[in-house]
Amino acid sequence: MQEKIIILDFGSQYTQLIARRLRELNTYCEILPYNKFPYGDEGIKGVILSGSPYSVNDPQALFVDLSRIRGVYPVLGVCYGAQFLAHTSGGKVESADTREYGRANLAWHDDNDPLMHGVRENSTVWMSHGDSITVIPPSFKLVASTHEVKTAAFHIEGEQTWGVQFHPEVYHSEDGTLLLTNFVRDICHCNMDWTPASFIEHTVAQLQEKLGDDKVVLALSGGVDSTVAAVLLNKAIGSRLTCIFVDNGLLRKNEFESVLANYKDMGLNVLGIDAKDYFYEQLKGVTDPEKKRKIIGKGFIDIFDREARKLTDIKWLAQGTIYPDVIESLSITGMTIKSHHNVGGLPEKMNLKLVEPLRLLFKDEVRRVGRELGISNRLIGRHPFPGPGLGVRILGDITPEKVRILQDADHIFIQGLIDNDLYDKVWQAGVILLPVQSVGVMGDERTYERAVALRAVLSTDGMTADWARLPYEFLAKVSNDIINKVRGVNRVVYDISSKPPSTIEWE
Repeated sequence: MQEKIIILDFGSQYTQLIARRLRELNTYCEILPYNKFPYGDEGIKGVILSGSPYSVNDPQALFVDLSRIRGVYPVLGVCYGAQFLAHTSGGKVESADTREYGRANLAWHDDNDPLMHGVRENSTVWMSHGDSITVIPPSFKLVASTHEVKTAAFHIEGEQTWGVQFHPEVYHSEDGTLLLTNFVRDICHCNMDWTPASFIEHTVAQLQEKLGDDKVVLALSGGVDSTVAAVLLNKAIGSRLTCIFVDNGLLRKNEFESVLANYKDMGLNVLGIDAKDYFYEQLKGVTDPEKKRKIIGKGFIDIFDREARKLTDIKWLAQGTIYPDVIESLSITGMTIKSHHNVGGLPEKMNLKLVEPLRLLFKDEVRRVGRELGISNRLIGRHPFPGPGLGVRILGDITPEKVRILQDADHIFIQGLIDNDLYDKVWQAGVILLPVQSVGVMGDERTYERAVALRAVLSTDGMTADWARLPYEFLAKVSNDIINKVRGVNRVVYDISSKPPSTIEWE
C-alpha cells in the first residue's frame, strides 16, 4: 500500500511548493481540494492544511469539518491552516496592525518540541500574511515566535496537531526542509522511500493490472512527458502499445526524422505520420494566435483519430498528463484554473478509456523517472516546446517558406547553445520569426529581409521566468551565423523581457 501525506488545498499560491518539498524528501503526497478528504484511504500517514488568499474572518472563507481528521492523523497547519486551527478551536485571529511579508526570525522556540527539533534559534522563516493569531485556546502550547508575531508556531496538547504561521516550504525559510522532515519522518512515521525506482515498480504493476491484455494507443510529441509515458507503458504491456508521432510541419529542423529514429532505437512501436501539407493548408492566411492554436489542435485530433482507427481492438488512449495539469484542473473555490487534455477531445471522440501513468508526477520527477528507465539525456534533457510548435513562434500567417526560415535560424541557435555548454544552463530557448522586415546591407547590395528574435529564459516550472544572461560573444556569433547562413534574414535581436509581465512564448 502506498503511504502518503494528504495536502488539503485552501487556494494558496504555495500549495504546489509544499508537495514538491515533500516529494524531494522521498515522501509521496497528494494535493486535494480542502473539502475532498479521502476518508477510508488506509495509506494516509498525515495531513497538511495549506495557506489561502482568504482570511478566516471573511464571509467567503473556506471552512472544512476537521472532526474526523484531527486526533486521527498528525496535522500540520501552514499560515491560513494554522489560523483555521486556532479560529475553529476558540482562539482569535485578527487583522494585524503591520502586515508581515518576507523574512522574519524565530525569536525563541521549544527545543523539545518534535516539530521544531534541530531548528536553530533566530532561524530565518518566510512570512506572507495580513492576519495574526492574537489569542490561542488553552489547549494550545506556544512553540515559536518572531519579533512581530507572538504565535509563529504552536502545538495542540493531547493530539498530534501543529500550526506554523510561516511557510516552511518556501526556499527562504532556512530550516523549513528540516521542519517538514521532522513532520513526515518523526511525527507521521513515513518511511521516506518513495523513489523513481519504487514509482516505476509500483506503476508498472498497476498498469499491468489495469490494462490486462487490452491494446493502447499513445500520441507521442517528442517531448519528455509523452516519451516517459510511452516507455513506462512499453515496460508494462510491450507490443500491445502503439505510438503515433505526427509531423505537423511545425517541428524543429529534422526533428521528425531524428526523434523517430530515437524511438525506434528504444524498441517502441511507433507510426510516423507526415501531415505537413494538411496543416499548412488548414493554416493558410490565418494570423490570429488563438485561431492558429485551435486549427493546430483540431488538425492533430483529426489526423490522430484517422490513423488510430486503422488499428484494431484499441481500448485505451494514453496521455502524458502530469501533476501540475491535474492540480490546475481541480476546483478549489468552484472555479478551475485550466482544463487540461494533452489531446483534448480525443477520449470522447474515439470512445476510448483514458490511462495517464504520469498524472501524479511533477516535471522534475518525470525526468528522474525517465533517467531511471534508461532513457537517454538527449530526450530527457530536452527543453520544453510549445504544443503548437513553431506555429506560435511565427508571428502572423504560416507558410512553408517561413517555417523553413525559422527552422534554420532555430537550429543554429539551439546547436550553438549545445556546442557552447549553455543548453542545460537555460530552461527554454528558441527563435521567433517577426512579422517585420528591415533594411540591411550584404556586400554592396541593399537588402530588405526578415528579423528574428532569440529567446532564452531561466525558470524552474515555467510559472515565472527571467531572461538568460547569455555571453555577448556567444550572441554575436549566433547572430552572425544566422544572418550569413539563413536566406531571408538580415537582422537578429535578443528578447530581454521576463515573465511576468511578458510570457515565455510571444503568442
